[in-house]
Amino acid sequence: MALLPMIFVLVQSLIQYPQPAGDGLDEATHRRMKERQELLDHEMARLLQELEQQDEGWGAVLSGALQQWPFWVVAGVLLLLALWFTCRRRSDEASNSDVHEGEDSVDGREECMEVKVQESSDASEQRSREKEDHDGGKGESGSGGMEDREKTRYAGNEQGILLVDRIEWPVEDLERGCSVTAELMESLTHVFVDSVSNTPYPVPQEAIGVGSAFEGWSPRDWDGVYHVLVPLNPPPGHTFHLEPNSAGQVADRTFNVCVELVCTCEKEQVEEKPLCFLHHSREELRRKQKRSLLETLCTSSYLDVEKTSRWFCQLVRSSWLQVPQWHSWYVVFHPCRQSCRLQLSKGRDSLMVEMLFGVRRGDSDIFVSSQPTKATITASTAWAETYAVAEAKFFRHIARQLPCESLHLKCLQLFTCILRDTGFSSSTWKTVVMHVLTTVPLSRWHRRAFAWRLWDIMAYLDRCLQLKHLRHFVLGNERLPAEISLPPAMRGVVPPNLFEHLARDPAAHREARQAYGRLRFRLGVLLSSH
Repeated sequence: MALLPMIFVLVQSLIQYPQPAGDGLDEATHRRMKERQELLDHEMARLLQELEQQDEGWGAVLSGALQQWPFWVVAGVLLLLALWFTCRRRSDEASNSDVHEGEDSVDGREECMEVKVQESSDASEQRSREKEDHDGGKGESGSGGMEDREKTRYAGNEQGILLVDRIEWPVEDLERGCSVTAELMESLTHVFVDSVSNTPYPVPQEAIGVGSAFEGWSPRDWDGVYHVLVPLNPPPGHTFHLEPNSAGQVADRTFNVCVELVCTCEKEQVEEKPLCFLHHSREELRRKQKRSLLETLCTSSYLDVEKTSRWFCQLVRSSWLQVPQWHSWYVVFHPCRQSCRLQLSKGRDSLMVEMLFGVRRGDSDIFVSSQPTKATITASTAWAETYAVAEAKFFRHIARQLPCESLHLKCLQLFTCILRDTGFSSSTWKTVVMHVLTTVPLSRWHRRAFAWRLWDIMAYLDRCLQLKHLRHFVLGNERLPAEISLPPAMRGVVPPNLFEHLARDPAAHREARQAYGRLRFRLGVLLSSH
């Protein structure tokens, strides 16, 4: 109770204490102010007396404080100023901190920009999928309802449409080069059949276009060469038998093509009975100038790649003047140890064709070819297993199924050309895209879904990098279309890991993860700028 009167006196002294009158005040004002001061002094004296009666200690303290009231006024003002200055400084520091945090977060926003793009696109697609699943096909009395739903579903993805239309697309040049190459090989095949009949040499079959050009796309590192694979059948009286080469790895397998003689005694020709290499003496065969394949293109009992290459180049050279194209194109032959290259020129047009040759594994779409693998092959009798024919067949199958037949190819074109120098090879991108084509429903590969499919490809690559495992696409793949024929033993094999080097080398894996982060950022910027 003693504290309340003291507080009252202090407040009264600070708020109502009369200020000294100026010289400009009149006499009446001076009189009123003096009376007010006397009244306050009387009231203060009364309160002091009451306090002294209640508590002499408190009264002494209060009396001393009241006698020094100017000091307390100044102290109060200084305290208020100090509080105001402190609050102002803290406010400025908080503002500066927000500015610095905003500057420091620019890089963070840039790094996560592509993540937000993916999250928004994934969320939109997820909502569309949930809506489609909820509809359950209601109202789909005809194709018009499905088309309307698809248009609504992809209506917001204008970025993908703008980007897909701006990708540099050499499809016309590729189609023209593939067409010229196919016509040339068809003419040569007809000549080959007549040239090698009744000879101890392999019989060339219809050439098969392989590689990116015949698949409909071209990576940035494409050398401009159109590759064709010419299957070789054994001549009469011979058979080919493939023997696995134990030196080859699972993903880089090589085989030896063993040449064996078979009996032809029961076969007859129109003019004369053929000589059987097994049941006729060497003298008789030599007198008839009949030699077996073992004596021409083999080393020991195995078909030799280099000998076959030299023979094949001579065959093409001698057959050139018999094809209709010889007068339209100027040709330059470029012999090679594993293939035969032709440089075709007509005016300003130029075309390079490389003819590889191989042996089919049974009735499948898998071959062993003369093209060497990445591994160093020293033996000239080693033939590398190739899956190029099966992959080209897969791309043709996909082109017939997709609503937009070139969308997957433009995805490949973007990753291998526009987003180049990211540490991932063209073969890696091709494998990833082929896997995504077998996991994402083909009905979702529309032009309006281009950005979503790009993020699907990125997500698949991210998962493979996390696991350090990228499955071989052909070997052991149970999702291959039924029209692609594989040897029975190949379907049950464990798919090789194409990222095995990342599992062995932590530094290489770390570098691949960093390259993936840069790629995500560049893809996000690319999509946001269109």
